[in-house]
Amino acid sequence: MLQKVSLFQEKKDLFIAFFILAFISFYSLLMEYNNYINLTKFDSQIINATLLKQYSKTKVTKNGKSKSYQVLKLKTSQGALFYTSSKNLSLRVGAHLQLEVWAGKISFYEYMRSFYAFSKILREEKLIDLKQELNLSIQKQHLQNNIAAIYQALYTAKQLSKELQQKFSSLGISHLVAISGFHLGVLSALLFFLFKKPYQILQNRFFPYRSYKVDSFVLIIFLLFAYMLFLDTPASLLRAFSMLFIGFILYDRGIQLLSMQTLFITTLLLLALFPRLIFSLGFGLSIGGVFYILLFLIHFKHLSKLWQFFLLPVWVYLMMLPYSLIIFGNFSFYHPLSIVWSTLFTIFYPLSIFLHLINQGDFLDIVILKLTQMNNRSIVLDISTLYLLPTLILSFLGLFWRRFLFVLLLNSLVFLTYSYLKL
Repeated sequence: MLQKVSLFQEKKDLFIAFFILAFISFYSLLMEYNNYINLTKFDSQIINATLLKQYSKTKVTKNGKSKSYQVLKLKTSQGALFYTSSKNLSLRVGAHLQLEVWAGKISFYEYMRSFYAFSKILREEKLIDLKQELNLSIQKQHLQNNIAAIYQALYTAKQLSKELQQKFSSLGISHLVAISGFHLGVLSALLFFLFKKPYQILQNRFFPYRSYKVDSFVLIIFLLFAYMLFLDTPASLLRAFSMLFIGFILYDRGIQLLSMQTLFITTLLLLALFPRLIFSLGFGLSIGGVFYILLFLIHFKHLSKLWQFFLLPVWVYLMMLPYSLIIFGNFSFYHPLSIVWSTLFTIFYPLSIFLHLINQGDFLDIVILKLTQMNNRSIVLDISTLYLLPTLILSFLGLFWRRFLFVLLLNSLVFLTYSYLKL
């Protein structure tokens, strides 16, 4: 059996890789800076943007009166995220807008992260695109708007209301309703399975010399790329797709995937190509999730596949728990059950797709309804970010000494116990 090799065999290879990454990063930042200059060189600028989110906000004026207005979260055609306000209540999420934006005073840092700018909506594109048609089709198959919104988030990356986001965050399953690497992995496995039998029939008859793994990957990556473009390239899906693509390239060349070195270089490559990801909380959490998966597989590779299957979801949940509680703060009595829901989701997700294709999407509505009604005891914790320091230190030490993993596990159990005591 051939042994997988490391990504870098010599220090020279590592130096060349960092030089290439530095060049890519410089070029990407130069392109972003050029877009920033074009946006801010005049007092106002006409831009095209997509409406990602809309919600109401109320503030008290100097006269003591309450004033309500709409806050819009938009994404420009160049990928910049910004917020603005509007009195228009008829806008729909996903609408393509043409706006005049006054963003002349923002800094490059604000441009790269997100910024607020006054604007005037000049025109809304009235054409109904394929995504909107799909959302309408999903809406027609469900009686309750909240349930339809959940499926729209699963299939078309439509953002959920703040109320639903808080419910799923309290249940610990926010990652299940926001399209990410988890969904991409399920879709990849499903497509790999569906293509296998037809491909083998054709392979045995016409091209026995071809490799199913390589050919199926090319086809799957093409379909997933088209799906990502269809969803307007959300950041969560972009990073997952990029990691999948890079991972296969390394695998196809016999390079060891289950290594921190590979994860580190892949992370730097993604940041070099898409510098905005450095401000993405989701990107950091996804990299953290992969880090803890690798940490488990590296130190506990002696365990049987069956034990790994059962223990890995529990391990990842406990390792990510401190980050979840400190960053989001939402916790409920049912929060640890997210381990079970994540496992069952691998069955629910492809099944729900099939049911919607045959116009029976409401078949599982009772399951979704029961899930949203479970969150009857929840709290919002206020934990200082300083408490993440022990977790980070123990995680680093765990790279070299396995005994620190048990201390890391104890640290997470302390967070879990504290959360239940607060309930």
